[in-house]
Amino acid sequence: MTARRVQVVIIGAGPAGLTLGRLLERAGVEAVILERRSPDYVLGRIRAGVLEQGTADLLEGAGVGDRMRAEGLIHDGIEIGFDGETRRIDFDALIGRHVIVYGQTEVTRDLMAARAESGAETVYEAADVSIAGFDTVRPIVRYRKDGVAHEITCDFIAGCDGFHGVSRASVPPSALRTFERIYPFGWLGVLVDRPPVAEELIYAHHERGFALCSMRSPRRSRYYVQVPAEEKADAWSDDRFWDELRARLDPVTAEKLATGPSIEKSIAPLRSFVAEPLRFGRLFLAGDAAHIVPPTGAKGLNLAMADVRALAPALIEFYDDRSEAGIDAYSAKALSRIWKAERFSWWMTSLLHVFPETGDFGRRIQRAEFDYLSGSRAAQESLAENYTGLP
Repeated sequence: MTARRVQVVIIGAGPAGLTLGRLLERAGVEAVILERRSPDYVLGRIRAGVLEQGTADLLEGAGVGDRMRAEGLIHDGIEIGFDGETRRIDFDALIGRHVIVYGQTEVTRDLMAARAESGAETVYEAADVSIAGFDTVRPIVRYRKDGVAHEITCDFIAGCDGFHGVSRASVPPSALRTFERIYPFGWLGVLVDRPPVAEELIYAHHERGFALCSMRSPRRSRYYVQVPAEEKADAWSDDRFWDELRARLDPVTAEKLATGPSIEKSIAPLRSFVAEPLRFGRLFLAGDAAHIVPPTGAKGLNLAMADVRALAPALIEFYDDRSEAGIDAYSAKALSRIWKAERFSWWMTSLLHVFPETGDFGRRIQRAEFDYLSGSRAAQESLAENYTGLP
């Protein structure tokens, strides 16, 4: 077994872990990242692509924003539809803000490239990762790589390893409280090399279910339709998907839709999940290890980045000033924002999806909500503020 010591071990090389590693590296804090998957697997994950202004600013400040600024698509609003009637929510006119459409895969690629260029250490395909002693001042992380056992003693562990990772699973159940809602439907998503049907995202409610028109670039589009939770992607041919998507869109948009063979097709289940607290001695949870939101509000990646925006300065403060004020405040500070994002994602999901248990009364309430949103500047400002990112 090899043994060594570093200041911080980050578990998970997704955007949260890589961004945290980048910020610590630039502040002179030694951090190693452990990832159980290969780099190709990490880059192969199909994820969201709407970045809040705060996320874009964080990436810019970390020195990895050049390609995002050059290739990202600035969106000043979104379109919301209800049974063929549409309303545009103009973020710029309402609150002077915007979002950037830039795929999570590309964010990850930029962060990985920067880390490789600087020589900072990432261990991919780290097997059997385990953590211990995080209730002491010298936590230990163990893993295996190419059949060799390794042990790292550190000051802190950052668990950025996702919903199914080892970090949260290592916390004693008595120390953790979780909140969860599992929705009775998922999103069937299709990636296609065709120009987007519109310049901005279109969210549509229809009696047949929710639909979303999104994009990854001016030449690549991402479309979704709501399906039952038990549905299988292989039951959907491309033709069936396009027919269903057209049926849920307003006639003008449906007529403009450019279809083609899918290059990826999958179903994402929807759930809301929060773990409390986010600190356990010298172990911190961030990103999907701490929370999951339905993708309707475009909050998943952005919420993970908000965690990092709180955790990185707290750790840097510890090493620069020997102060624990930041790490003591991390959990409460992050959870305050998390629950606001959970609320917004729940609200967007409730407005736009068909729920089997609500019936005609529920749809009337949804219609009333859409009408209120359409006619109220205050309601539109609230949506714009939440969608582009709370402080």
